[in-house]
Amino acid sequence: MKTLVVDCGATKTDWALSDGSCVRTPGFNLAHTPQNALVAILDDAASRLGDEIGQVYFYAAGLVGEPPVNLGRWFPAAKIEYASDMLGAARALFGRSPGIAVILGTGANTCQYNGSEIQWKVDCGGFILGDEGSGSVLGRRFISDYLRGLVPEDVALGAGVPDYVGIVNKVYAQPAPARWLGEFAPYLLSRYNDSAYVKELVDDNFRGLFRRCIKRYDALPVGIVGGFGWAAKEILERIATEEGFRIKKIEKTPLEGLLDYHAV
Repeated sequence: MKTLVVDCGATKTDWALSDGSCVRTPGFNLAHTPQNALVAILDDAASRLGDEIGQVYFYAAGLVGEPPVNLGRWFPAAKIEYASDMLGAARALFGRSPGIAVILGTGANTCQYNGSEIQWKVDCGGFILGDEGSGSVLGRRFISDYLRGLVPEDVALGAGVPDYVGIVNKVYAQPAPARWLGEFAPYLLSRYNDSAYVKELVDDNFRGLFRRCIKRYDALPVGIVGGFGWAAKEILERIATEEGFRIKKIEKTPLEGLLDYHAV
């Protein structure tokens, strides 16, 4: 029987099997994804994964209390463990050693991990109230500057920002506004070395992560996982050093670490 590790984030969900195969579906947040959309994603994933799955480790964003779906409907022969994506990140980054785990993608989250469980965490707050360092917060701050006419013309012209009505519609009327805001992050990173404005914006976003979140924890090694963190690896390492922190590792996804963790 195969082991299935599920890494679910806001943008994408990876369904990795112990035989090395992997299926990708859209991401979702269990706290606010509509039930019909969630079921459609699970139907799609299960149809491509096949049977002979004996164990499922399901790590998901927005998992608070009882999960809103029973995965036994899709994997009836499997033993299923549900956990937050934050615990998944900590296990992937540190295994059974303590550390400060950071998720840095479209959103951001942090915790202090004692080698077996989350010891405590600073509430992330989402892209409106928190999520410092994330791609969505970088995009939110950029769009806010754009609306105020604070973005240099050459940077603004290359960003592909819609008009004011389009911006308001994307943020306040369409689903997944954080994902839309996070879509500006790759462009901004591409302008990091040729725009003083972008460099300051990106650096300040990451400094907020260290000063407002990571600084709250004990002096432990820091590990970061997530596509945005991976893309900005060199910038993050420099900012961490300037802020007095040591980054032990930065990984693009937690999958390899989680497969290793559950293989022990």
